[in-house]
Amino acid sequence: MPSKTTLSQSRPRRNWLAVAVLWVQRQRANWVRISLALGIVAALVTLAVPVRAVQVRLSPSNPQLGDTLSVIVQQDPTLSRTPTVKMGQKTYPTFVTSSGAFRALLPTSPLDQPGTVQIQVQGGSESKTLSVPLRSRSFPTQRIRLSGAAGAKATQHELDRVAAFKNLETPEKYWNGPFVKPNSGRISAGYGIRRYYNGVFAKDYYHRGVDYAGGMGSPVVAPAAGRVALVGRVSEGFRVHGNVVGIDHGQGVTSIMMHLSRIDVREGQLVKPGQRIGAVGSTGASTGPHLHWGLYVHGISVDPVPWRERGFE
Repeated sequence: MPSKTTLSQSRPRRNWLAVAVLWVQRQRANWVRISLALGIVAALVTLAVPVRAVQVRLSPSNPQLGDTLSVIVQQDPTLSRTPTVKMGQKTYPTFVTSSGAFRALLPTSPLDQPGTVQIQVQGGSESKTLSVPLRSRSFPTQRIRLSGAAGAKATQHELDRVAAFKNLETPEKYWNGPFVKPNSGRISAGYGIRRYYNGVFAKDYYHRGVDYAGGMGSPVVAPAAGRVALVGRVSEGFRVHGNVVGIDHGQGVTSIMMHLSRIDVREGQLVKPGQRIGAVGSTGASTGPHLHWGLYVHGISVDPVPWRERGFE
């Protein structure tokens, strides 16, 4: 039978263990309460920080006169409204890309003023303003003398047909990747050249395209996929453009091929890049055999070179 001394020593030891167990249980309960509190605080902080619903990417980042600006807008999928992109006083359409983002193409020309350009992007309730430096660019000057049929004025029918073609805004995108050369000849006149016609400076004029000095009858091909939306002939009153083919590449992008000697396509026909559409000639306001290729974005003539070098999504 244990002694009194042994009983008195074992009781304090059992009391100490009970206190320790109770302390551990209380600490666990405190940690649970603390974890719950921290979770609630984190949730409240997340709700308090505004989510960036719209992200914008611009290319090229340092554009010059004549460049086409590509504005890519990535917005939260929960936003049902299509984002809007505005430059100056004009709002440009946006189209969904293969990656699910939206893209707007903004044209610039030699007639624009260099300097900072403001681009406003609106996605849902979020608005962003991009300040883009538009660099100046030097364009050469030419003196051209036109006489006879080459100096004739355009007919109203010609002007109306061409204007309607350049302002097409087909939702479908036909082209894919960089454009190809429409003719194998050397470039005889580049984009943006300013001109004197018969000694008079054309104030609001600039060369709206690129001239290829291909031989008479050499092939003219489609620079990219599209739908033939314009076929005009000298016999129909196309005095300035001559025999002409216009290709709608979709989403506000169009190509016009002028001064042809022959036309090998019809309106409404779908063409592939590199497909023959006609032949080089000297019809209309032309001083010799060549192909004039004009590339338009939302009705504004832009430099075709970047479209051939890198293309646009």
